[in-house]
Amino acid sequence: MRLLLSADAIASLAPRIGQVLAGRPYHLLPPDHPEAAQADVAFVSRDITGLSTKHRVLPDTRRFYDLLLAAPALRWLHVHSAGADRPVFVELVRRGVPVTTSSGANAPVVAQTALLGLLALARHWPRLQAAQREHRWAPLFGSGLPRDLRGQTAVVVGWGPVGREIGRLLQALGLRVVVVRQSDRAAGPGLVTVPDTQLRTVLPTADWLVLACPLTARTRGLVGAAELALLPPHCGLVNVARGDVVDEAALVTALRAQRLGGAYLDVFMQEPLPADSPLWDLPNAIVTPHSAGFSDANEAAVADMFLNNLGRFVRGEALVNAVETGPGLA
Repeated sequence: MRLLLSADAIASLAPRIGQVLAGRPYHLLPPDHPEAAQADVAFVSRDITGLSTKHRVLPDTRRFYDLLLAAPALRWLHVHSAGADRPVFVELVRRGVPVTTSSGANAPVVAQTALLGLLALARHWPRLQAAQREHRWAPLFGSGLPRDLRGQTAVVVGWGPVGREIGRLLQALGLRVVVVRQSDRAAGPGLVTVPDTQLRTVLPTADWLVLACPLTARTRGLVGAAELALLPPHCGLVNVARGDVVDEAALVTALRAQRLGGAYLDVFMQEPLPADSPLWDLPNAIVTPHSAGFSDANEAAVADMFLNNLGRFVRGEALVNAVETGPGLA
């Protein structure tokens, strides 16, 4: 078996890979190995993607992607990310190469970041930060008191590991959680559950719209001008899913017109977010650079997932987090 990994991944995982393969013959191939394109198995670790995005692929990342696309014998690929919507992964799935993700590895951190964005909007943090930069004493008593979160309704779209953890945290804060997923199967006790085909019916009830779904044919453009218009004007939007789930131009229009209470966005239709995007300067928007899932524990969690799947692969068992070709919200 020939396994394509980064040099750093080989250095850190070689002993554990040997344990998993348990005497089976194998070769660990770094990207500069002359036989790298002959890999049977590949692992895209975080250091491979680096600062590359789906829209701007840097040279070192591109070289690794080219090896994947050129590998005629590739039988399985594992990726560090929770999603597999980068074009190279989409193409490999289209070709029939099994691709698995690390969905769930950083779910607690993403959920915590989503909660941070929601709390910042709820507590009028952008307004307080603006006053701090201006050295201006501006108590919220004089500018509008924040609404109490307890009893508010959060519509959570997507019920995978991230959505479930967000729902748990919001319930702990006393919010009513409405789950939007692909089916109408009950998400759990105390949770109103509706299928995504009925998303518009619950939007008028939302104090918060939290997007935690994968990007699929079903979710692309899920929240457009019509959906935004159904939200109450005080509603806040939190997007830790993918930028293409939301019509960004329609969102900017709604925020400018103050038809929304605010937005926390970690993902965008174009990444890096262009310097001339109006989202940078909108006073009711909080923007972060697709970093909701970053933590110093993520690398180890992803490695564990890869090694678990490697054991499954050599034993002929079903792989965990295999990418499906059909649409879905979880």
